[in-house]
Amino acid sequence: MERLNKYLAACGVCSRRDADKLIGEGRVTVNGKAAVIGSMVCGSDTITVNGKTIGEKNKKVVLAYYKQVGVTCTQRDKYAEKKISDQLKFPVRLTYAGRLDKDSEGLIIMTNDGMLIDAMMRGANRHEKEYVVRVDKEISQEFLEAMARGVRLEELSITTRPCEVKKIGKYTFNITLTQGVNRQIRRMSKTLGYEVKEIKRTRVMNIELASLKPGEYRRLQGEELQQLYQACGM
Repeated sequence: MERLNKYLAACGVCSRRDADKLIGEGRVTVNGKAAVIGSMVCGSDTITVNGKTIGEKNKKVVLAYYKQVGVTCTQRDKYAEKKISDQLKFPVRLTYAGRLDKDSEGLIIMTNDGMLIDAMMRGANRHEKEYVVRVDKEISQEFLEAMARGVRLEELSITTRPCEVKKIGKYTFNITLTQGVNRQIRRMSKTLGYEVKEIKRTRVMNIELASLKPGEYRRLQGEELQQLYQACGM
């Protein structure tokens, strides 16, 4: 047996303090009855928060989520108009495995598995991330070749790694990166005289955005999830 607020925190729902607030507001039930602050629970109890049943404590959750433009990858930034932690409605508290900037959209992996997050964000592992990008003027062959070779970013004193780039439209191209430099595609394009208008991430490692629409998510499981863990050496 353990205190309900501690149990909810261990499940990744929220902090203990926030759990007490939810309990006080009558938004938590235990075995169908409204919980009270200080309640004791065990693993066999049925616990709901806002009408949704909470999974087993420490059970790992991995989601593919379509982040919308205007949503910031942050947990507590009070200046962010739309935080990803508020936009993704899921009963377990999840964290993003790799950021996607506010002005970009597309696939982001959300999970409560800290080891998976660490493995995915380790730059030395060179995990692939694929994007579709629209720029402000017609794409030239010279631009594609320069992007693929790697671009010197003087403001960061680095040269980006070679990458795969393919033209898919007059103003659009597909690019696959293996590093996570802040606003990398925008910086690379700007250095070569192009302004990025839209960025959509369509793949992270073996996980595809597929048919997800903005704001939607799907839970990863089965072979797809197993391949992700294997690719991360887990």
